Order: sequence, then structure tokens, then C-alpha cells
Amino acid sequence: MSSQSRRMVVTSALPYANGPIHIGHLLEYIQTDIWVRFQKLRGHECIYICADDAHGTPVMLRAQAEGVTPEVLIERMKIEHEADFADFVIEFDNYYSTHSEENRHYSEYIYQQLKSAGHIRTQIISQAYDPKAEMFLPDRFIKGECPNCGADDQYGDNCEVCGATYAPTELKNPVSVVTGETPIEKDSEQYFFKLAEYEDMLKTWTRAGHVQKEIANKMDEWLDEGLKDWDISRNAPYWGFEIPDAPGKYFYVWLDAPIGYMASFKNWCDRNDYNFDDYWKADSETELYHFIGKDIARFHTLFWPAMLHGAGFRKPSAVYCHGFLTVDGKKMSKSRGTFIMARTYLDHLNPEYLRYYFAAKLGPGIDDIDLNFEDFSARVNSDLVGKLVNIASRCAGFINKRFEGRLGRSISDDSLSRQCIAAAEGIATAYENREFSRAMRDIMALADRANQYIDEKQPWVTIKDEARHAQVQDVCTIGINCFRQLVILLKPVLPRLAAAAEEFLNVDALMWADLENNLLDHPINRYKPLMTRVEKVLIERMIEASKEDLVKEQNLKAQSNDPSIEPIDSEIAYDDFAKLDLRVARIVEAKRVEKSDKLLQLTLDIGAETRNVFAGISAAYTPEQLEGKLTVMVANLAPRKMRFGVSEGMVLAAGSGGDEIYVLNPDDGARPGMRIR
Repeated sequence: MSSQSRRMVVTSALPYANGPIHIGHLLEYIQTDIWVRFQKLRGHECIYICADDAHGTPVMLRAQAEGVTPEVLIERMKIEHEADFADFVIEFDNYYSTHSEENRHYSEYIYQQLKSAGHIRTQIISQAYDPKAEMFLPDRFIKGECPNCGADDQYGDNCEVCGATYAPTELKNPVSVVTGETPIEKDSEQYFFKLAEYEDMLKTWTRAGHVQKEIANKMDEWLDEGLKDWDISRNAPYWGFEIPDAPGKYFYVWLDAPIGYMASFKNWCDRNDYNFDDYWKADSETELYHFIGKDIARFHTLFWPAMLHGAGFRKPSAVYCHGFLTVDGKKMSKSRGTFIMARTYLDHLNPEYLRYYFAAKLGPGIDDIDLNFEDFSARVNSDLVGKLVNIASRCAGFINKRFEGRLGRSISDDSLSRQCIAAAEGIATAYENREFSRAMRDIMALADRANQYIDEKQPWVTIKDEARHAQVQDVCTIGINCFRQLVILLKPVLPRLAAAAEEFLNVDALMWADLENNLLDHPINRYKPLMTRVEKVLIERMIEASKEDLVKEQNLKAQSNDPSIEPIDSEIAYDDFAKLDLRVARIVEAKRVEKSDKLLQLTLDIGAETRNVFAGISAAYTPEQLEGKLTVMVANLAPRKMRFGVSEGMVLAAGSGGDEIYVLNPDDGARPGMRIR
């Protein structure tokens, strides 16, 4: 790797402005922040840019659910996001918003450049339309089954399970999230970007090493399938930028979202007297890197470079994808409390625990990363507390108490120092290649050697001999200098610990170049604990708090999609569900209950016997409507004594409250007594 100074712009994917940051998001921002801090530590110019992705249907839906304007929502979420990132020591050079004049300017400019070059066309297409709401449905107003992998509960633009992109009309079994109606198709004129015209350019770009091998293989599949023109417009109502020459049409959020990288950088340039074109013109000698999740690779490796190329801008130097985060070997779960918000984590644990743990697990590929809490505790306690800060705490006491806080004027053995220097270039290469786990292993191997050296020299024994005090100062000076080198090597991962170590060492901000210098005849400050152990009880409290957090969040999501759908409070184990004995029942008699406005008394035939059940459904049904119908009941529910009599089960019904109640009916052919399986 060249030591010549480089000029880089680095971005992370833009967090969406309809919800808070969680630890799954943080995997990406921590990975990027470590890489950026490493580049700066080496003396390179590395500008880290990000912004809130503030447009699109989910933002509009959440704003409606909260009874505020989208502007109010995105401003509040931006403040919350910035606070979470700052407390995780993620240091952006600029954090902006896609709802900005800079983004409007570049979105319109790129669109006009593509259009004037003949790369935009219009077409009358059939689109999803909600006949009850009398509106065209934007992508995220529709849910259904993915046409590619069959996953259910997917939005109308892309699948969050397999990453496929598609038209909303391709969804299987679609429903409108506005009314719950099945959408119909209605003709509408839309604007398309002629992506297929960039096939040769994209093949060349892909094979030039700008993406990881796994992503290149996936891109080859996409390119071999043939590229389709990309629909870049959406009908009103839509929260975003209106297309300048198309009233009532808006830029699809995935057009203006990546342009937000440019807008945020332009905002930074204007405030810091930098020339935007030096970094974004087609022949720029600067470098541009995007860190993203593998689920949005298609947008960043096909659409984005094609848009840039077609509008006369430079393409990315590289797009680096990462995998997803699992917790204890499973997908993050609301009910288990492992879907953890950034703020909930911060309320209980040191953010640098997570930064180090992610670094210890991250490699250059797109494999998923597992956060195992037992391993998390063991690794942090062993590596950071038992190895790294242990070096400083073991040596500082002797220096402070016996040598007036001053390191020795020389050292008798520089082998530890030379080992650190010798390993540094390999560690630098690992950082550069995003092989953070290898870097952490190599650094901790050096920490092991330092602790072994101190164990061998036993300064706690030597200090008892007045004549050998100079040896103690020498050993501890060697140990403190090794600790200083390890702090430099870990500074991209543990910036807060590094700042505290710099204060303890009484030095200015450490740089990579300082690895080769020893502190000699130098005063240090009194040692204060730099890292404490992970306590199991704090993890348990965080998990319990997360369960409460996610119930509230699920409530809001349910409201933002369809007010008639109540949220799911939590998941249950299969064994718990299996305890329910659900039976087909025939309603042989139904009658009103005197002195009750809600209840009907039902006599249910379940094959071997009849049951008496009281059901609160009189607002929706008359007795005559129910008699003879099949329904479903919970047959093993404990009898409940009511003032009208004993209810011996429960009839299953769906509804949103009030008069909207629907008793569940099995298909024809089901017989009383059949068990629901």
C-alpha cells in the first residue's frame, strides 16, 4: 500500500427517516467509521459523508400516523439519528438530509442530463390503484408476496428477503395498506431510465474490480438476464421532489437517495471552501467509496453508476457490501429482546464494547455477522480488559508511586517495540482491505506478548529489592510504550479509549507515524480505569428494555400501514401455540343475552358434545345470520363464569373494534369436531 497521501470521499448508506437506529444498522456505520478513522490516522484526506434518506412513502405514512407533517418528522428523526451516531463515536464530516435544495438541484440536473442525451422515455403502463381510496398506490402502499422468492409481507418495490426489485404489479396477492382492498390496475404515464443502454459500460466497470467477488458474480447474473428500463417516477400523493417538467409526477425515492451523497458533499464543500468538481467530475483522481448492505447492492452497482456515467460524473472507486446482523445465531427478534435500538444499548452498555466486537468479527466479504452475547462478554473482558488495559494498569502503578510519574530515560530492550512496528504494516493492510478481524487478532497477539514480558520480569517482586528499582522502571517504561503502540493500532476501533489513553500518557493526539517513537524521560498522569468488564446483568436489563421498546415501535408501524390492523405484541414459541385446541364448530343456536348490548349466547356442536359460549358479536350479527354456520372455537379454554352463565370456550373473530367484526368460517367440507392443524 502506497504511503502517498490520498484524497477520498466515503459514504455509508443513508438511514431511513421513518424510524430509529438499531444495532443492525450500526454494523455498517461502525465498519465505515473504523475504515475512515484508519485512513485519517495514516495521514490521508478522507471525508466521511452521510445523510438521512428523507423521502418516500414510509416517511409519509409515519408522519400521518403521528399526526405531523413529513418535514416535522424528518427533522426530529435527523436529530435522533445524529445523537445516536455521535454516542457510538461515529464521526461524520457532514451529516445532512436528502430533503435539501442541494439534492433537489442535483436530482433535477442528473435527470435533465439523462433526458437530453435520450436516456429517459415515457410509457403508459398499468399501475396499482386503490378503488376505495381513489388513488394510485405508491410502492410502499402495497404489500404482497415477492414474485421472485415468494416471501410474504413485502413492499411493492423490492424484497427485503432476497433483494429482488420488481414492479408493484408483479407482487402476488397484493393488498393496499391504505384500505386493505385488493388493488386494481389502471393506466398511467410514467418516466423510465434506459438502463439497458449501459450494459456494456456496467460489464466493464464490474470486471475492473470495483465490487467484491460475490457481488460481481451476482451482477453477472443480472447482466446476463438482460437489464430492464427503470421506472423513476411515482404518482401523487408522494413525498419527494416533483419532476420539473411533469406536474403530479415525483422522482422515485431510489433516484434521489444516492444523489444525497453528492448533495451532502456539496453542502460540506460550500462550508469548507472545497471544490465539488474536483471530487465528482468524470476524470477525477480522487477516490469514492460506498459502504452498504448486500440487500441494496442492485441499486448501488447498476442504477447508481449508470446514472452517474450518463450525467457526466465519476463512478465509485468501489462499492463495499456487508452481510446482515444476527443475534445469538438467529434473526433479530422483537419478542426475545434482541432487536435492540441504538439508544437502548447506550442506556446500558459502553458503545466501544460493540465497536470492538464488530471489528473482531468483520471480514471483507458479505457473510452475515452474529452477535453472541456470551462471546461478546468473554471477548471484551478478555481482550480489552484482561489484555489491553491490563498492561497500562500493571505498569502505571509502579511509575506513579515509585518514580514520580516519570518514565525511564532509556530502555534496555526494544524487542517488544520492534515487534509492534514489524506487525504494523500487516495490520494496516488488514484495515485497508476491511479484514478487521485479522487486524484484531494480530493486535491482541502483540498484547499477549507484552503481558507475557511483564509476567516474566515480575516487577512486583523486583520492587522489593531497592537495588533493582531501576529495572522496575525499565520494565514498566517498556510496558507503557508497548501499550501506547497498541492504542495507536486500535485507535480506529476505540477512539474514546484512545483519547483517555492519550490523556493518561500526557501526549497529543496519536497518529500512525508515532508508532516508531518511544516515550522516554516523559511524565505520565495518574492512571484511571480505561475500560470495565461487561456485566451479564446489564445485558439482561438491555434485553428486557428492548422488549418494551419494540412493542411500542410495532404499534406505530401497524398504525402507519393500516389503522384497522392491530399490532402483534410479541412472538410465542411453537410449543405454546400447540397447546391451543382449535376445533371446527357448528352454531346450532344463537340468541341475544338480556341486559347485554354486546353478547350473543351460542350453542356450539363440536362433534362429540355441545358447548355454551358467550361471544361479544351482537353489534355485527343477528342470531338468524349465525345459526347453521361453521366457525372455529378454542375448545380447551378454561370455563369462565359470567353473570349470564358459564362460557365454555371462545369463538374466533377478526376486527378492528366497534361494529367491524367477522366470525371466522372454515371452508365447506369441514365437519364439527375437526381439529385445526
